[in-house]
Amino acid sequence: MAMASWFSRLRRSSQRFFFTSSALRTSMSTKLARTQNTTNSESPKTPFLFWSSSLLPVALAVSAGSLALRPQLDPSLCEAPSANSRNEFVVKGLCKEVPQELVDELKDVCQDNMTMDYEERYNHGKPQNSFHKAVNIPDIVVFPGSEEQVSMIVKSCDKHKVPIVPYGGATSIEGHTLSPNGGVCVDMSLMNHVKALHIEDMDVVVEPGIGWMELNEYLAPYGLFFPLDPGPGATIGGMCATRCSGSLAVRYGTMRDNVISLKVVLANGDIVKTASRARKSAAGYDLTRLVIGSEGTLGVITEVTLRLQKIPQYSVVAMCNFPSIKDAADVAIATMLSGIQVSRVELLDEVQVRAINIANGKNFLETPTLMFEFIGTEAYSREQTHIVQQIVSEHNGSDFVFAEDPEAKKELWKIRKEALWACFAMEPNFEAMISDVCVPLSCLAELISSTVIAHAGDGNFHTVILFDPNNEEHRREAERLNHFMVHTALSMEGTCTGEHGVGTGKMKYLEQELGMEALKTMKRIKAALDPNNTMNPGKLIPAHVCF
Repeated sequence: MAMASWFSRLRRSSQRFFFTSSALRTSMSTKLARTQNTTNSESPKTPFLFWSSSLLPVALAVSAGSLALRPQLDPSLCEAPSANSRNEFVVKGLCKEVPQELVDELKDVCQDNMTMDYEERYNHGKPQNSFHKAVNIPDIVVFPGSEEQVSMIVKSCDKHKVPIVPYGGATSIEGHTLSPNGGVCVDMSLMNHVKALHIEDMDVVVEPGIGWMELNEYLAPYGLFFPLDPGPGATIGGMCATRCSGSLAVRYGTMRDNVISLKVVLANGDIVKTASRARKSAAGYDLTRLVIGSEGTLGVITEVTLRLQKIPQYSVVAMCNFPSIKDAADVAIATMLSGIQVSRVELLDEVQVRAINIANGKNFLETPTLMFEFIGTEAYSREQTHIVQQIVSEHNGSDFVFAEDPEAKKELWKIRKEALWACFAMEPNFEAMISDVCVPLSCLAELISSTVIAHAGDGNFHTVILFDPNNEEHRREAERLNHFMVHTALSMEGTCTGEHGVGTGKMKYLEQELGMEALKTMKRIKAALDPNNTMNPGKLIPAHVCF
């Protein structure tokens, strides 16, 4: 098979890497090693690559580097990509001095909830979970406490043509909150309240700064929960902006499916309500879905109405081991095709299991491992468990065990959620290059035969590549592997990002994925709603797109 030969060439040309799964949706992984012998004990450590989640990479080795951008100051102008953009890892931009008049206006609005302290600005300009960086940091950080304050802040920035960067839980991966052009960072952390809970309608109205974990703590006494579960620390506003999902998306859908309506402050300060609270509507354009995934480039989200779910009556968490990743993947596929409504399926390879053991003092068998969660009534959950146990036995699975105790189940999923930090336990001085892609589920079998890495679920796959930040060769190799993974997914009619979003890191792939006409349409929408290009400029839409 052609893809298998491409993959072989990638393996021969790469440094030694270890592939293992990190957390998030049907994670899976495998360990790949360069065939070259490394007998010198003093040779520098090589990076680790963690493939995780419900996806599928293929083989299409293409050399790449990271992204460098220049700001687009006029939305009607076009700018060709820099010839050297693939050799740089820092997002470029132009930063002009913020007018004193704007500073005074912001002080009038925010009072003490505003800072120009360098350390605070630096922290807001350097995402903690992203390897993307920018040449500049925000000039000012403001902390609005109300929708009205957000409107006044945005209106003042638009008047002075100063960039605005909305800021939530700082958990985004692809450089969404970078400030390459300086400007004003709008930190939404003070707007973190539940405004209304409608128990009978099973929906809740919240401000954007509330975290999904805090929201679920609030909802638990009412027997309700919000089913999306991305990384710890993510806020509802940021989850809307990036159109995220989580490990439960296989059963409950993504953010797009769980938001009923929004309130958004547009670039001119206008406050727009995108929909009513009705569960469905055919009234006009779907502005809610337009804003979800817009990454702060069309407006600042100030209110979100969410669908809720009943906390499952009963659940079972099961684990089983396999001699190979292929066997585990076959079980994942067979389970999804059986019609069983699993709420989670996660696959870990032996390296990821070892990382979990090291980080958490556990003693799990270090072989490819599948984890399942079944929910429903007690009888239904157990029935699902026994059906999957039979499937496992038909695919060389062993040591099938399941937990029904609430604390035991909680501990197992907690370990999976913290798998990224477990990876750092293996190499605490390394940095992580985190990425994701998504492909059609029907490509799964081909991917398994081509790459040994696959997963059944919603086709979303995550990687965590650990590399030495002081070793430029490591960084280039990590980016090359990231680029390889993305182009593999695109060759299979997949997407460059399943849930992390575009930000600055994935812009270079959008033309290949969507085509220039789609990007021109996006830019027309952006220009119509944000003619001064103040809303999170330099994100989502490549600078060379023009119309």
